[in-house]
Amino acid sequence: MKQSGSGSRFLYDSFDAAQARIEANERVAAERWNALEYRLGQIEAMLAQLEKRIWLGVYGVAAFLLTQGAEALLKAALK
Repeated sequence: MKQSGSGSRFLYDSFDAAQARIEANERVAAERWNALEYRLGQIEAMLAQLEKRIWLGVYGVAAFLLTQGAEALLKAALK
């Protein structure tokens, strides 16, 4: 409700502080969610790399054991 006369319009215009606070909180929540999704993407990529390294190690150990077994068989066959 605006009164005629002198004074700033800001003294009489209504300002919905609650709505502004809600909008600010929604923007903050959206930014936090985006940051969380970004970090989860990085974690998933690191886990994929770790999984590849683990499988490489497993295959390396399996190849070593097979080589040792084949060597033992060859030595037994030549005796």
